Amino acid sequence: MASPFTPFNALGLTHEVMSRHIPTGGFCVDATAGRGRDALFLCRLVGPTGRVLAMDIQPEAVAQTRALLRQEGCSWGQVVQDCHSRMEEYAQAGTVDGIMFNFGWLPGGDHDVFSCPDTSIRAVEAGLKLLRSGGLMSLCVYYGRNNGTAERDALLEWLPTLDDKQFTVIRAEFSNRKGDVPFPVFIYKE
Repeated sequence: MASPFTPFNALGLTHEVMSRHIPTGGFCVDATAGRGRDALFLCRLVGPTGRVLAMDIQPEAVAQTRALLRQEGCSWGQVVQDCHSRMEEYAQAGTVDGIMFNFGWLPGGDHDVFSCPDTSIRAVEAGLKLLRSGGLMSLCVYYGRNNGTAERDALLEWLPTLDDKQFTVIRAEFSNRKGDVPFPVFIYKE
């Protein structure tokens, strides 16, 4: 079912929190499909009675995610090649149980291709509309290398502007790690 708890990195913490929140039969979105690992993780959480939508703008990511879901028999996972900022075209408002983002670049891919502040913030805004009451969104923020810190800084400036009566925003950071350490953010919709 859920992956073992790995509290020592952003993705491990994200998987642990999401696995405790996403219901069997739920509807989830992997907004940055990458290599398909989060889409597969979400498919395993919701099971065959659920639905997973995985999105990525890169053809390589879409192909790998489709192949992984097919290999694992996850026919309830749909993969589309599109920008995550357009996710409202694939789901209705208030219907999604969980949304996962990994901001940055495709793991093992071209580091000159990465997510950007303007589309990422628009994507999070779209996702917040899609979340049902009680839904949860996770953001793993990878920064540094070629994409620098612009996306991280824009997200950290924007997140506190969310209405605290509609959303709870939690940012976790690793205080004693050096370098450009990825960190998770969770947004719970009241």
